Amino acid sequence: MPQPLEEPASDLLDVVPIVMRDIRSEMRSRRSHDLTVPQFRALLFLNRNKGSSLLDVAKFMGLASPSVCRLIDALVSREFVTRNEHPEDRRRVKLAVTDHGRHVLEICRKGTLAHLSERLSLLAPEEREAVVKALKALRSAFADGTREVV
Repeated sequence: MPQPLEEPASDLLDVVPIVMRDIRSEMRSRRSHDLTVPQFRALLFLNRNKGSSLLDVAKFMGLASPSVCRLIDALVSREFVTRNEHPEDRRRVKLAVTDHGRHVLEICRKGTLAHLSERLSLLAPEEREAVVKALKALRSAFADGTREVV
């Protein structure tokens, strides 16, 4: 008899926040200390959502536009992000992460991957295989072509 869909859905709701909390904590602990947590979150968002606008960042962060403008100004002045005119509307800007910004994020990513590898090493080989299989299935079920968020 097939398992009711509510049970795996409930398990997913229980487990994903635990894993994401661990990933976020690890990423934040590895962030450059000259970046605030909101700046780091904005940088991650922009890296995953190429060509985003100030409004896109404001919606993601749940902040008012003036606050996001100051946050982005700080990232631009420290060469983590660039501002470019939008090709269709000169009043809008497209934001992009610089090589320097990507380098900072890559350091965080590599450290976090090492941390996750260490956590996964605690599982038996057959459990790791099951995790890989489940993650592939989840990617297939949830990948819908929309822009990724942090």
